[in-house]
Amino acid sequence: MSTNNYTDGMLAQQQCKSYSKSDTPLNPNQVSELIKMLDGWTQNSMAIERSFKFDNHYQAISFVNAVAWISHQQDHHPEIAIGYNKCTVEYTTHAVNGLSKNDFICAAKIDALLKV
Repeated sequence: MSTNNYTDGMLAQQQCKSYSKSDTPLNPNQVSELIKMLDGWTQNSMAIERSFKFDNHYQAISFVNAVAWISHQQDHHPEIAIGYNKCTVEYTTHAVNGLSKNDFICAAKIDALLKV
């Protein structure tokens, strides 16, 4: 794994920052390096996403609540689609019209949540 200002340190331990319209999205090489640090996430155009499957509706809703807590703490909110026992989470950064490090930080925090 290369180390640079986009991949230094564990993503799940980092905090999101504010972006503005004058900031630029990550370039394809940066996205490629960061996505390697995640479990099961894929790039979908200008977003990253992952689908999760659970044993029942209660577990799926509990997961969504945990993602909501992470999102609130980081002030970075995903698109969430939920079904009976499944959920898809998608991150993008609207302020930069593409992907930012925030998307990968939040995805890593969700990955860490599932390892608990």
